[in-house]
Amino acid sequence: MCTLQAFGDVTKGGWSRMANRILGLSRSGAAGARRWFFRLVAVGMGTLVGVVVFTFSYGNGAAYLSNDPAGCVNCHVMRENYDGWVKSSHGKVAVCNDCHTPHNFIGKWTTKAVNGWNHGLAFTTGRFPDNIQIRDHNLRVTEESCLFCHESVVEGIQATRPHDQKISCVTCHSNVGHLR
Repeated sequence: MCTLQAFGDVTKGGWSRMANRILGLSRSGAAGARRWFFRLVAVGMGTLVGVVVFTFSYGNGAAYLSNDPAGCVNCHVMRENYDGWVKSSHGKVAVCNDCHTPHNFIGKWTTKAVNGWNHGLAFTTGRFPDNIQIRDHNLRVTEESCLFCHESVVEGIQATRPHDQKISCVTCHSNVGHLR
């Protein structure tokens, strides 16, 4: 019969004693179980923090915290949009955040955080279309940004429409910010 002398005979509870010693559990169980739980939580948190720090540094995440449009081209799929922005009329007067984030502190940083998470997940997993599509929330933010800068012009256009008809700026001006 096979036994592990250091832990006792497997037929007499030796395996459970061996597992308890490896996991740091005492005979009383509760104190050792608590120690094991906290060790497991610490390892899990350490792993999570390590993955976040690695991903943030590898992906040059600090660039997304700035107002510099060059930060937006960290991802190769944004190159065409960046090049189009440089050539457009907006390339001389606006940066990415002027059109793609709300014009208030909380809205801006919430949008940047949500988009950062979504973009990071999409690019890490490779699940993104070659032709990037704007999501509903980001379209609303962009529309509000158009109105923020061009409200007087839009009011004149809106005056010619029925009161309940909302006009989307990007319907006619989809290439203004990213000339193609």
